[in-house]
Amino acid sequence: MTAKAEPASPATRRLSRLDTAADGLALDLALYATAAAFAAVTAATSTLSPHRAWGAVATVGYALATLAATAQLLARHRDPRTPLAGLPARWAVTGLTWATTALLPVVVQSVQRAAGRTDRAQEEVIVVEHAGIRLAEHGTPYLGPDAITALPPGEQLLGYTPYQPGMALFGLPRAAADAWWTDARVWFAVATALALATLVATLRADGGATTPRRRAAVLRAVQAATVLPVSALTLATGGDDLPVLALCLLALALAAAGRPGRAGLAVGAAGALKLFAWPVALVLVCWAATRRAGTRTALGALGLPVLALLPVLLVDSDALVENVLRFPLGHGLVTSPAQSPLPGHLIAETLPAGRAVAAALLVAVGLAIAVRLLRRPPRTAAATALICGYGLLAAIGLMPSTRFGYLLYPVALLVLAPALALAETSTGENRAAGISGNRPAGPGGKAYT
Repeated sequence: MTAKAEPASPATRRLSRLDTAADGLALDLALYATAAAFAAVTAATSTLSPHRAWGAVATVGYALATLAATAQLLARHRDPRTPLAGLPARWAVTGLTWATTALLPVVVQSVQRAAGRTDRAQEEVIVVEHAGIRLAEHGTPYLGPDAITALPPGEQLLGYTPYQPGMALFGLPRAAADAWWTDARVWFAVATALALATLVATLRADGGATTPRRRAAVLRAVQAATVLPVSALTLATGGDDLPVLALCLLALALAAAGRPGRAGLAVGAAGALKLFAWPVALVLVCWAATRRAGTRTALGALGLPVLALLPVLLVDSDALVENVLRFPLGHGLVTSPAQSPLPGHLIAETLPAGRAVAAALLVAVGLAIAVRLLRRPPRTAAATALICGYGLLAAIGLMPSTRFGYLLYPVALLVLAPALALAETSTGENRAAGISGNRPAGPGGKAYT
């Protein structure tokens, strides 16, 4: 059955016109110019040393991208058909921008850190590497309450590992050697690149020729996950959210391609790293249930995180509960430093019984989404991405302890939705025409086997 597109709202049409102005180059230029200004301000004013170091390098990268986008616009003005303004050229600029604003800062800060600079990584990098070392030595990445209490007060925060057990795998290289290439951010970047490359390949391999509009939508989604400052800065200074995000995006791309089992495995791998992927997994299972593939998707989406938890649960269950439940919920020995002034945090800090109010609002949002899923579960991957994006946006805004950096999740999910919608429409049309996979159609529309 061909996927049916919903009528576009006026706001959606306006956003579409903005996105496609000058074949997408106008928004490219605005993105790079704004990012250059953001990186320059970060380099000059940030109170965090890794952020200032990122800004100093990224400002140059974004400035070069701004010049490249300007040159592309001028070339298009002279000749609309010039290859300099085409999609391949835009992909090349995006790739070079990610290399100079995310990958290069990762390498620079990792090398400086290996040379003795102690101010070239955020706490999460150290936490993940310590977790990897503990996993290699003791079979669990977590310290128990007694072990954390025994640490000096200034080190107790770093004693917590508020991630799922799979995140410790990125710290295993540090257990083997103390070098720049064993920095956890290097491996976060590798995993992110592999997941995004698979996403692009998945959305391109639909059994038919992809349209320029769809290829442009895929590019925009990749830009959101790579060169957008919130993504590039996060990867360069901390990085643990990027592989989680990339795997969630890959899961939705696999869903759009009609591969629910693989989609479950991808989002399950993300869930084995961080709790942020669990809401995406649940919504994805609801999508799969509309296609009679709920069990197949749930085996990976829910099974992989459970399998990751079982060994550490058997080794030290109290340490697991202390790190992944008590600490994130605010009942640990120390308080989480995630205190960005978003609505939930402001409510918790300023209103009487503010934490209870923020928690009630968060529960109300969760219940509203649950009712929506039960009454009208998403039937397309694009609708799934939208529910996940808006749901996480509301949750991040209402959480008492949160960070601005977490906004990269809803932003990337919402930007990916148009590419998924176009992919599903194309796949549906191919099926209606009798095209399967990459096999050409034979007489009467039947695919050759």
